[in-house]
Amino acid sequence: MMILLTILVIFVSGVAQINGQYVTCLVRNTPCFLQRRTCPSQCPDIIPSNPKQKSKVCYLNCNSPICQPECRNRKPDCNGPGSACLDPRFIGGDGRVFYFHGMSNQHFSLVSDLDLQINARFIGLRPAGRARDFTWIQALGLLFDSHTFALEATKATKWDDEVDLLKFSYDGNELALPEGYPSSWESTENSIKVEKTSSKNSVLVTIPQVAEISVNVVPVTKEDDRIHNYHIPSDDCFAHLEVQFRFYGLSSKVEGVLGRTYQPDFENPAKPGVAMPIVGGEDRYRTESLLSTDCRSCVFSPAAVLNQEDPMVKDFGTLDCTSGSTGGNGIICRK
Repeated sequence: MMILLTILVIFVSGVAQINGQYVTCLVRNTPCFLQRRTCPSQCPDIIPSNPKQKSKVCYLNCNSPICQPECRNRKPDCNGPGSACLDPRFIGGDGRVFYFHGMSNQHFSLVSDLDLQINARFIGLRPAGRARDFTWIQALGLLFDSHTFALEATKATKWDDEVDLLKFSYDGNELALPEGYPSSWESTENSIKVEKTSSKNSVLVTIPQVAEISVNVVPVTKEDDRIHNYHIPSDDCFAHLEVQFRFYGLSSKVEGVLGRTYQPDFENPAKPGVAMPIVGGEDRYRTESLLSTDCRSCVFSPAAVLNQEDPMVKDFGTLDCTSGSTGGNGIICRK
């Protein structure tokens, strides 16, 4: 009975699980489904014993044609595909860097697909004489199946490493992660899981077989303020999010500030080689609230997924197109 229960827990818990020095892919309809591999000695664990150390964890990219375990960080890599950091600096699924400034106290769709919507709330300020706001991502709102999930960095006057500023809600109800590290929360229907990746201000959000989101809360530092001349006030450190997304089956119709860069035929307007390539789209991707799907280009429609015959939904993930030895930190795409 105990053996049967252990097997059940492994299979409902997510993308891949570690058993001692081994990792097994549990994502159906992928090249590595049920493949079991030995973790490399450089990263034998799924969860670092000390979150303050920059140790990597063992991970099996289920979409890899060679099913080889990798060492990767569980925290956002702001220089990797699928990331959104700073004010805000994005790296698209195509690997191209671009900036999307939006507007302070407004919401924009980062990703809008048939079965997944990810919105962001921007905070910011506009010093006298500037034509636009300085902005940062302060919150994320997710819609999937019939559920909603939101996380945000709460306002703080001064930054304190010992104060956790992350706040969460699921289907409209506030939730709290258990104290300490490691700790996690999972919905009763196993539709979403939130794991701490450090004792405070860092989490990994997983929607099984749909997406993973690495999140850090950080302040605007005095050095950044000095370099960029933000004019950060003394009563607000502008705590905001650093995020990195990993997707497991976007359709070719995916939209959003970041999502459109995953379209197979997308032509990125951001010019390579430009110091700060800025793209627009505020009018297309603005939403009424953090959890709404009413932007002009939004395509979120869970009911349509049942009738969808999109080859990217069925076959998404035969090649790793992130072109690096640390691969997998953005879209896993087909060429």
